[in-house]
Amino acid sequence: MYDVVIVGAGAAGLSAALVLGRQKRSVLVVDGGRPRNAPAAEMHMYLGRDGGAPAQLLADGRAEIEAYPTVERISGQVSAVDGTDGAFTVTVDDEVSVQARKLFFAVGVIDVPWEIAGLAERWGSEVFHCPFCHGFETDGLALAVLANGADAGLGAYVADRYSDDVTVCTNGPSTIPEPLRAMLDKTGARVVETPIDRITGEHRSLEVHFADGTLLERQALYHRAPTTPNTTLTRALGCEHFDDGCVRIDEFGKTTVPGVSAGGDAAHLAAVPDPVTLVAPAAADGVRAAVWLEQDLFSDTFA
Repeated sequence: MYDVVIVGAGAAGLSAALVLGRQKRSVLVVDGGRPRNAPAAEMHMYLGRDGGAPAQLLADGRAEIEAYPTVERISGQVSAVDGTDGAFTVTVDDEVSVQARKLFFAVGVIDVPWEIAGLAERWGSEVFHCPFCHGFETDGLALAVLANGADAGLGAYVADRYSDDVTVCTNGPSTIPEPLRAMLDKTGARVVETPIDRITGEHRSLEVHFADGTLLERQALYHRAPTTPNTTLTRALGCEHFDDGCVRIDEFGKTTVPGVSAGGDAAHLAAVPDPVTLVAPAAADGVRAAVWLEQDLFSDTFA
């Protein structure tokens, strides 16, 4: 019987394990081994590690939790979970079952880029999803933004903040709302509605090939791809979820199911329209949830 089983070993999951390990809680971390930011060479806005490699952060985190004898980490995928507060059963890879008093889900999301040849292969290297994460490094470059509808606001943002040469590619007829279209016009961003055939090129030398044979040369490309939260397990437990697929948590990191907490990219407060999918907030989510999990475990001892 573990005190806490943590599902996910990114910044949120490892941070939670670190807190709980220091309180001598028995913890099992199930590491799926597929971090969302694996394609990225750098991460930003993490104090003391700005510009550092995401892989190095996770390697350091794994080494740090290994210093605490009550914390274990295994590689695998949680295939099933059930039970109630104080008596959960977690199955890993349909083979190993363990018991836990509490659960913490730090399962993240999966990016689903548009189906354009060459786009997914350049994800995180020449194609970026977030100007907070990568905008400073693309300052002054010729930029393309793959977006349509309300997402085209990203084009106005990068045009206002980072470049006077921005082309928004809608990959077909525009559905950009008029207020956003006015913002794009004001920033000088142009809109191209021609369908895209493929994307080629390397670092700072990208080519967007349109279906009509025309070519757009760019130095970097932004695309806020749709995401799919990995919330199958929290749904199986009966946790409440938002329309965006993310699990609902409160200020303590708790879901609507007793004994189940969550954090990171796939969880957010009701007052927040979207999760802030950055490394530092994910780590903070893990710390915050672990502190209150510890308080609950301590209180349960005397119940």
